Amino acid sequence: MKTLAIFDLDGTLLNTIKDLGSACNYALNKHGYSGHSLSTYPFMVGNGVRKLIQRAQPDADEQMVDTLLNDFKEYYDSHSTDYTTPYNGIPELLEELTQRGVKIAVASNKYQSATEQIIRHYFPSIPFVAIMGQEEGRPIKPDPSIIFAILNQCPTPKAEIIYIGDSAVDIETARRACVTSVGVTWGFRTVSELRQAYADHIISTPNEIINLLNERF
Repeated sequence: MKTLAIFDLDGTLLNTIKDLGSACNYALNKHGYSGHSLSTYPFMVGNGVRKLIQRAQPDADEQMVDTLLNDFKEYYDSHSTDYTTPYNGIPELLEELTQRGVKIAVASNKYQSATEQIIRHYFPSIPFVAIMGQEEGRPIKPDPSIIFAILNQCPTPKAEIIYIGDSAVDIETARRACVTSVGVTWGFRTVSELRQAYADHIISTPNEIINLLNERF
C-alpha cells in the first residue's frame, strides 16, 4: 500500500501554461524579443524557469538570461493565478487522499517561492507534508535530490511512495529515486513521451490514483 503521494505541479496538479507563457512573453517583449504562441509553451516548460527562458530565446547570453529571468519572476509573482486552474478532479482527489490518511507532497522545478504561493492559493485546506520547488544548491529534476529532501521531512519507505507527473522528466525522477512512477495524460506532454520514459503506470483521470494506492507493485 502506498502511504505517500508526491505530485509534480505544472501539468499535473494545475494547468499553469497560460500564466507561464504570459510571463515569459512579457520578459521577452520588454527587451525587444518576439514572444511565442501560448500553444508552444507546453514543450518548453518542465526543466525550471531558467531553461524555459533559454528555450524561448536561445540567442540570449547568460547575462541576458539572468535579466529575462528576473523580469519573468517579477511578472509571474503578481500574475501566477490570473488564468491557472486545477485540473478536473484534482481538488477532490487531494481531499480524498487526505481523508484516507495518505501523506501528500509536491516536487516541482518551479522556483520555491512561486511553488509555495501557488499551492497555498489553490489548495489551502490540504495538509501537505512538504512543498518543494527549485532552490539554490539543489539540482532540479530529473535529479532525485528533491525526492530525498521530501523524505528528510517525511521519512517513508520507498516501497510506499508513488510519484505522479506529466512528463519524461517526472518519470526519470521517480526512476532515479527508485519509487513507483505514474504518468498522467491530462498535462503538457504526450502519452508517447510517458511510454518512452517507461512510466510504471499511465492514467487518464485523477481518480485512478485511488485504485493504484491499494495495488501491490
